[in-house]
Amino acid sequence: MTDRPAAATRDVETTAAALRRAAELWPDREAIADVQPGQDTRWTWSQLLDEVRRFAAGLITRGVGHGDRVVIWAPNTRHWIVAALGVQYAGGTVVPANTRYTGSETLELVQRTNASAAVVAGAFLGAERIAELTSAAGGSLAGATTLRILVRIPLDGGDTAATDIDVLDLTDLQSLATESTLADADTRADAVTGEDVADILFTSGTTGKSKGVVALHRQTVAGARAWGSNGGLTERDRYLIVNPFFHSFGYKAGFLVCTLFGATIIPLAVYSPTETMRLIQQERASVLPGAPTIFQTILDAPDRSRFDLSSLRLAVTGASVVPVVLVERMQSDLGLETVLTAYGQTETMGFITTTTADDDDVTVATTCGRAYPGMEIRIGDKGEILTRGEMVMQGYLDDPENTADTIDPDGWLHTGDVGEIDSHGNLRITDRLKDMYITGGFNVYPAEVEQTLARLDGVVETAVIGVPDDRMGEVGKAFVVLRDGSSLTEEDVLGFCREHLANFKRPRAVEFVESFPRNASGKILKTDLR
Repeated sequence: MTDRPAAATRDVETTAAALRRAAELWPDREAIADVQPGQDTRWTWSQLLDEVRRFAAGLITRGVGHGDRVVIWAPNTRHWIVAALGVQYAGGTVVPANTRYTGSETLELVQRTNASAAVVAGAFLGAERIAELTSAAGGSLAGATTLRILVRIPLDGGDTAATDIDVLDLTDLQSLATESTLADADTRADAVTGEDVADILFTSGTTGKSKGVVALHRQTVAGARAWGSNGGLTERDRYLIVNPFFHSFGYKAGFLVCTLFGATIIPLAVYSPTETMRLIQQERASVLPGAPTIFQTILDAPDRSRFDLSSLRLAVTGASVVPVVLVERMQSDLGLETVLTAYGQTETMGFITTTTADDDDVTVATTCGRAYPGMEIRIGDKGEILTRGEMVMQGYLDDPENTADTIDPDGWLHTGDVGEIDSHGNLRITDRLKDMYITGGFNVYPAEVEQTLARLDGVVETAVIGVPDDRMGEVGKAFVVLRDGSSLTEEDVLGFCREHLANFKRPRAVEFVESFPRNASGKILKTDLR
């Protein structure tokens, strides 16, 4: 099978159509290599389609209708992919739940979306998710929700918690499929259009209560197509997905990209640098996107020399302000053929701007590139980045007020980020609008200070915030994660700042921490630091 040009995906507007196309073009190529510890499951694209069809038929048997919402609360495994594509194949809407959520937080998603079903990992990493969900509901899911069925993914031996609604293991649900219900599932898939709602992803809530981002199939697929085209993905690629499937980085820039372009999906349920490097070597992974902290931990891993990482050709990072020195090390120390930086938000399917393989190292290291095809960017009031185009969400779930505040009458989405656009159209993100603080009348953008501190030997990562000060209004405080064995002191850090930063930009205090609180996309939760 020869490579298909990206334009060949233009006739695809739904995830069901994308999966059917993959099974037609690459029926015998490996679609999924799920090689978590203790298991090795590999499916072709035709086998994945069969798994998805049977899951969709099982949902239909249990009364899940077109437009119904289904919550998925589970780690990165083949089961998540089957569940998500199966829900959409049956005409439903996927509602991903963060694996870090408590039972109460996941129950809130179930209630806010009026979900009719939920797919939940059983016992996983010492937690029994069904028990947590039932407990959060006061012992009665039937009384507290609109759920009709729980689909259990048995991982660490299964979760046998009792609850008052129907619970089926995923394979048992699939076993309900008959020729008649499989035909019904295909009819449902035929009926799904680009204007149907594909998913509702909840924002990470860094600035307040999370909001449900409503996305249509055509918007979701357009984003995945743009990302895969820009990365030059083909069916020869093998994509190690460390980004969580419940986030757009692991879903829309992850397994859905593979479905459009035929690349093999290699899911990782629990991230560790060693397991990631082992899988790169064992599976000859060629594509590895991730938040900056992923690459930082791999670069600093003491056992990195034990592994052959030469199969990697493409790395894509973003999700926060990326230290220039990190991009330089990704290129020099990992020997990557292509390193791209990109910028996006949940409200834009994860896609606003990107660098390309043709960009020089300086552009990749210092900018987020130019707008994706189908998207526009401009700078608005107070330097805020605005964007509009085919990947902008429909709006926030049941929240017209916040939707109107975010998307103006001309269709421009207000990102809340501050930036500038150079003469070549490349975007530089200065900071979060809300992270900026004012010292003695001067605006200070923490990202600039963090970029400077990233060049101090011994520093792994930093986060700078403004803290109250009686004389200056606010002054900077730097939180610093040190490399193992580093003996840097607060005075060392402050001295480096005196050498490299204007007085008003310099932090007045330094606190050393072991790690940072983060959201699902890897962004540091500065609200928690405050």
